[in-house]
Amino acid sequence: MLALITGASSGIGYEIAKELDKKGYNIIAVGRNKERLEKLKNECINDVNIEVIDLSDRENVDKLVSKYKDIDIDILVNSAGIGAIGDFNEIELKQELEMINLNIVALHILTKVFLDKMIKKDKGYILNIASSAAFSSGPLMATYYATKSYVYRLSCGINKELKKKKKDVTVSVLCPGPVDTNFNNNLNIKYSVKPISAKYVAKYSIEKLFKKKQVIIPGIKNKLAVFFSKILPESILSSVIYNIQAKKMIS
Repeated sequence: MLALITGASSGIGYEIAKELDKKGYNIIAVGRNKERLEKLKNECINDVNIEVIDLSDRENVDKLVSKYKDIDIDILVNSAGIGAIGDFNEIELKQELEMINLNIVALHILTKVFLDKMIKKDKGYILNIASSAAFSSGPLMATYYATKSYVYRLSCGINKELKKKKKDVTVSVLCPGPVDTNFNNNLNIKYSVKPISAKYVAKYSIEKLFKKKQVIIPGIKNKLAVFFSKILPESILSSVIYNIQAKKMIS
């Protein structure tokens, strides 16, 4: 059994790799931090093949696909992602394009390539990591929220196609709220609520993935937040989100 996991050098991707290792999966761990990937390899029981690569570069995505397209992947986890906070006009275009390339383009390509192989053998799982940000607009993190909305809509649409075809392949989308990962440190922000652990999110998401749950939302508070984001008028919701993001920046 083999799982390919992007963003495996930290956070949710790192913990998902450890969770799947416990279940007997060999891992292809993709990330940018070699030291962290080596640490992951040493902590796992089964084989871990390390790929130190930046998937925000399209050429690197193509290289990864070329290397593993003929390998039998049982589980694909698209966990790699980055964000940016600030007014849309003030964030550098280069930074936003890197975000779009990683959060959307790389995920889209890997999903498409490995899904096709899974459909042909009529077996497999894909877990795409979105966010509770997928359910609303995101002033002060507009591009990030938009990328996660793309991941959510794409995953749900594909999964419905698979059900109509009666294929034994599942595309699930994970939509966590605040999680204690390096994502927060990289943006230099603090959450106003206590984030849940990446370890808990990983265990919960894998449990639900194997139960073929389409949308995975860990934590009662996060489930409530998603519920209210669906019923509140957009004008009110965006104002609430703006205030939350502004407080993060002040912190």
